[in-house]
Order: sequence, then structure tokens, then C-alpha cells
Amino acid sequence: MEKETYSLSQLTRFINQVFKVNFESTVWIKAEISELREASNGHCYLEFIEKDPDTDTLIAKMKANIWANTYRMLKPYFESSTGQQLHAGIKVLVSVTVDFHDVFGLSLNIRDIDPTYTLGELAKRRLEIIRQLEKDGVMEMNKSLELATLPNRVAVISSPTAAGYDDFCNQLENNPDGFVFYKKLFPAIMQGDMATGSIIEALDKIYEYADLFDIVIIIRGGGATTDLACFDSYELALNCAQFPLPIIAGIGHQRDLSIVDMVAHTSVKTPTAAAALLIEMMEEAKNRMTDAYTAIYQLLNQRIQNQQQKIADISWKIKHALLNKTANKKLTLERQKSRLIQAIRLTISAQKNKLALIENSVERHSPAFLLKYGYTITTINGKRISSVNDVQDGDTIKTYVSDGEVKSIVEK
Repeated sequence: MEKETYSLSQLTRFINQVFKVNFESTVWIKAEISELREASNGHCYLEFIEKDPDTDTLIAKMKANIWANTYRMLKPYFESSTGQQLHAGIKVLVSVTVDFHDVFGLSLNIRDIDPTYTLGELAKRRLEIIRQLEKDGVMEMNKSLELATLPNRVAVISSPTAAGYDDFCNQLENNPDGFVFYKKLFPAIMQGDMATGSIIEALDKIYEYADLFDIVIIIRGGGATTDLACFDSYELALNCAQFPLPIIAGIGHQRDLSIVDMVAHTSVKTPTAAAALLIEMMEEAKNRMTDAYTAIYQLLNQRIQNQQQKIADISWKIKHALLNKTANKKLTLERQKSRLIQAIRLTISAQKNKLALIENSVERHSPAFLLKYGYTITTINGKRISSVNDVQDGDTIKTYVSDGEVKSIVEK
């Protein structure tokens, strides 16, 4: 018996008829985008996957497309509703027709999309990431770092061509106080599927020279809010949370904080706000130093005044003590002088009296005094004769009386 056979084209046509019979209208499916590519002709080509929720293993995969005329409507609708672009890694709820092409095989043609499903999935994933970071104990780690007193050595992560980076630099360089900031740009991709890895790579480079910087600024600036999905990445948030330098996030969210905003030391809305914050911190440091200088100056000035007053008081006391002592000494000297003069006078008087007595005594014992009272003095050759043996017979002697002298010749 001859086997029934089909050509390949017959088989594909049969399969196509089966799909048309069973999938006459659109169906809604839930899937994760694993790949997405926008063609130059405006079409969008995707790959959908489904993973086992318990084992995370792949259990289904299928190609899909959105034709240009439909994509032009669905893309802005999805972005305005969710705040982000369609990209690999997100889950979507889409209305599709199932097509089977004889050459290209099975594919899905996307006709509509429900953004509310993606928002729910994003919110769910976001909450899971936040809870995981809390479980890891890192949510407040970067916030707990102490800011430098003068945070003027700045590592910047941004795209070098971003308008926000230029705004940041202009704000710093033209600050009214003339503060000098030393900034170094670490270029990174700030949007799209490669942004997470690029920013982490920039953080790794800064880490190698961490001792040369005071602070890290992550600024985006420019572009749509649909490009911010990378800042809700667990890997990037974990790296930022554990970074050893304080991080200021100036990513540019206007409605909600990204997870990176939540784990960063400080979050601001724009790059210029990040620059303004640095300038404000420098101003606060300047004011603190000015206040400290004023306080020290006033304290030293008060101490100098106190010491000057003490010196003046001591000088006054010394002066008056010396004056009092001099006056006392002068009075003592006057008294001693008076006593000395009195003593001298008494001594002179006593000596005069004594001298008078001596003089009187001498006068009484003088030859003239004796002669006055009838005594005589006889001498030979100028020597008084006190014995008969002092003269010889025939010697000439003189005898003194009160009114003259008498010469005599000795006869024995």
C-alpha cells in the first residue's frame, strides 16, 4: 500500500488553514519581552518568552511583530501611560492575531496593548526589588555616610553629550562665591538596555580612585522619562547603596522617585539642582568657618581685654604699692635722719662736755694753773727737776713762777 505523502508547501498551507479556523479573531496573551528591535521602515520586531515561575526555566518562546502603522500609535500610548519605553525584560498584555507564513513560520501580530498590566507588573517588580534591598540591609547604607566638610572633589557619572551635564558644569563654574570645584567625568550610557551595566562600570572606575573624591554625582538631564527604567534596576541600586562615597542622584524624575533615588545619599530633580546643592554645602561650610573665626576672634579679643585690664590693675597696684612703700621708706628715713641728727647732736654735746671736762682737767694739771696757785717749777736744761740728785753744784737752773722765771746757781 502506497503511503500518503504531502509536499512541504501542502503541509504549511494545511497548518495555515488550521490556524485561521481556530484563531479567526484576536486573543490577549501575557508574555515577557526578551528581544525588541525597531526596523528602519518603522516596523517593530519582538521575541516573547514565558518562564516557569518556580524554576525560572524557559517554557515557551515565540516571535512577534508590530507593523509600522500600528506601532506609531501603540508606542506613544504605552510610553505616556507607563512612563517608559517598550524594552526587553518587561511583561506585557497584548492583543494578537496568530499568523502562520508558509516561509517564515508561526508569528504573532500585535494589534493592541494594555499598559495597566505592565504598570502592575512594574510596580510588583519594583516592590520586590525594594524589599530585597531592605532584606540585604543596604537601603540606608549610602545615606548614613558623612558628607565631606568641603565637598569640592566631584566624580560625575553622565553622558558627555547630555545638556544636563553642561548645565551642571556651568552652574558649578559660575557660582557667585567663586568656589573652586575639581570635577572628573566618568562617561556612561544613561538610557536603554546597556545603561545599567555602563553606570555600574563607571562606579567601579570611581571606586579605584575613591580617595581622590568627596562625592559622586549621577546626572542624566535631557531625554524622556521613558528612558529611566535602568534606575529601577536591582543591580544598579545595590551598587549605589553600597558605594563608599555619598551619591547625589540628579536623574530627573518629576513624578516618582526611582529606586536609585531612594538608596542614594541625596536625591534632587535636575543636574542644576545637584550643582546648587554642592554650592549650598560649600556656602554652609564657609559660614561655619566664618562663624568659628568670629567666635575665636571675639574670644581672643575678650581674653586680651581681660588680660590688659588685669595688667592695668596689677600695674596700678604695683605703682601705688611702690608709692606707699616709698612714702613709708621716706618717712622712716626722715625719722631715722631726725634721730641720727639728734643722736649726733647729743653725741657732740656729750663730747663737748667731755672735752670741756678734759680741758678743765688738763688746765688744772697744766704748769700755768699750778703756777697760778703759788707753785713753782724748776728745770735744768729744759728738764723738770724732781730730785736734788738731778742737779750739781754750780748748775744754772730756772724756776718758773706765775709771773715769770728766776735763774739760780746751785750751791750744795
